Amino acid sequence: MSALEWFAHKPLGGGIFWIQERFYESGNRANIWLVRGSQRDVVIDAGLGLRSLPDYLRHSGLLAPAEGAGPRPLLAVATHVHFDHSGGLQHFEEVAVHRAEAAALLQGDNYEAVTWLSDREVARPPRPGWSARQFRVPPVRPSRLLQEGDVISLGDRQLTVMHMPGHSRGSICLHDKDRKILFSGDVVYDGSMIDWLPYSRISDYVASCQRLMELVDRGLVEKVLPGHFNIFGAERLYRLASDYISQAGVCHKISTCAMRSIASIALRVTNSRITS
Repeated sequence: MSALEWFAHKPLGGGIFWIQERFYESGNRANIWLVRGSQRDVVIDAGLGLRSLPDYLRHSGLLAPAEGAGPRPLLAVATHVHFDHSGGLQHFEEVAVHRAEAAALLQGDNYEAVTWLSDREVARPPRPGWSARQFRVPPVRPSRLLQEGDVISLGDRQLTVMHMPGHSRGSICLHDKDRKILFSGDVVYDGSMIDWLPYSRISDYVASCQRLMELVDRGLVEKVLPGHFNIFGAERLYRLASDYISQAGVCHKISTCAMRSIASIALRVTNSRITS
């Protein structure tokens, strides 16, 4: 299967494109965002990597040079290293990730990457004989380590890094302040927020949700482009963040601790089979 078959995209206007892996039919299917700038293009998250995303971008014309100039530099930014967001980083020459998860990416740590893929989630195998049991996130050396307050310049637009741990220790959002757009990764999306994975932490998540509510209170976000599911606005962002905070009590912490233990054991067993 070619990259052109595997991916599909939808233009959102303003130099932003929404890309998805057509045959990865799962709630874990991550949204991929291409943001075009006057001097640099940025891909936010990279999917599983079963086909080459840069090949798709080139062959679909999304990286066509402007006015006869050479192609702009292309940077892939991972909002975090979980497998559904980081598997495709292997195909990019320039990769950025928060420094808290850089070692996991460099080592190909499929425990921290929460690598959990089944055959039934992939409607059409990317190649003959492919099996989900073979899948793993390969080691990738980041070319740029990110931290709170860093700015990724695209020329005519700037994306500010907001370190928002909780879902994972290196989770980030990217904030286009001028356009009031938040690329939120898995920090927040219109669904149940997951805080029971390895390196998830409820207290960090609460603090991150408080920051999200602050952004809304200050009128700094009007549109959220999340890591999963559909786009939503400021009012929904505030409600999702406030609901998480209100539910993060003692009972939630106890049940989360139990779920984290089960998930940790299952991931260690699954990934020991992958590497054996």
